[in-house]
Formats: sequence, structure tokens, C-alpha cells
Amino acid sequence: MNATACYFVNWMEPENTAIARGLRRHDPDLLDRLIEQYQHRLLRYLIYLTGSRETAEDLFQETWLRVLERGGQYDGKHNFSTWLFAVARNLTIDLQRRKKPESLDTPRGEDEAPLDIPDSGQPSALDVVAQRELSERVMAGLARIPADYRETIVLRFHEGLSLEEIATVTGAPVGTVKSRLYRGLNALMPRLKGAQG
Repeated sequence: MNATACYFVNWMEPENTAIARGLRRHDPDLLDRLIEQYQHRLLRYLIYLTGSRETAEDLFQETWLRVLERGGQYDGKHNFSTWLFAVARNLTIDLQRRKKPESLDTPRGEDEAPLDIPDSGQPSALDVVAQRELSERVMAGLARIPADYRETIVLRFHEGLSLEEIATVTGAPVGTVKSRLYRGLNALMPRLKGAQG
């Protein structure tokens, strides 16, 4: 294959396939680009999962190390973000199992402060829906609903993942994802209505 044909094949190659190929080669430039592209979304997701910025930052580093070590496991069949969130979620579950018998299904305590979410510089669906004066109420409300509902809401509205992608990240059937989204929004709505009155 000549250089022109090789360039054409790479130009036509789907992004996920190119990422999978680059991760198998342990391409440092690719990893830098991926970190730059996904760092804010990943950190935000980890903060929602853990409720702690410090823990989220540790898991953030661990997630990228895992991507570097096991990038060859990414097959390019799903979006890279879906695989990345699944890696981060599994590391979070592992950490929580080691720390205490609590799981992601255990809601945060009523006395804990709202989550501190870093600004990615881009408005998300959750940012648009939750007007500025409601954002604190939304964060506090999310912190007080069961973690599987919170995670589904964050992945759907804050990260923009499809129901199928959320199912891949969480390992739950699409029907369960739909149920968690519905129940999570129902649990969250009374807190938001209280903020408007």
C-alpha cells in the first residue's frame, strides 16, 4: 500500500477504531489528547460517584493509569467515553469495597455538603435545565437520592450518554437504566419544586 492509500485509510478510519489502535500501541500523544478531551467529564463523574473531590482526584489518576495499562482491551465498538466511564466506575466500586462495606447503592448522609463539580467550560444538559438559582438545590438533591439513580441522571443529563451507553457503563439492562432514570427524576423533582416556591 502506498503512502497516499495509507493516508486515505487512516482518514476514513472511524475515530473509535483509531483510538483502539492507538491504545494498543501505547501512543503517548493519543493518551495526552484523550486526557485533555475527557478530563473534566471524567472528574465530574467521579465526584458524583464518590461525593469527595479528593477521592475523585485519586480515582481520576488511577483511571488514566488503567487506560494506559489496559488500553488494549478497548475494542472500539463503543464510544471511548463509554469504556472510560466503565473503567472509572469499576475502580470506584473496588475502592469502596476495600474501604467499607457500603456500595454505590448507599445514599449519602443528610448532613453532608453538596458536591463540588468542576466547570468544564461547556454547558451540559443539567446546567441548562437547572437554572443558576436552583443549582445548589439540584446538587444537594442529587446527593440525597440513591447512588444508582444519581449515577444514571448524571450520565444521561450531565454527560449526555444514551440509555444504551449508560447500560454499558453500569452493566445494567436498558430497562433497568430507564427505571433508574424515571425513579431518580421522581425522587429529585420534589426537592426542585421546593426550591421554586
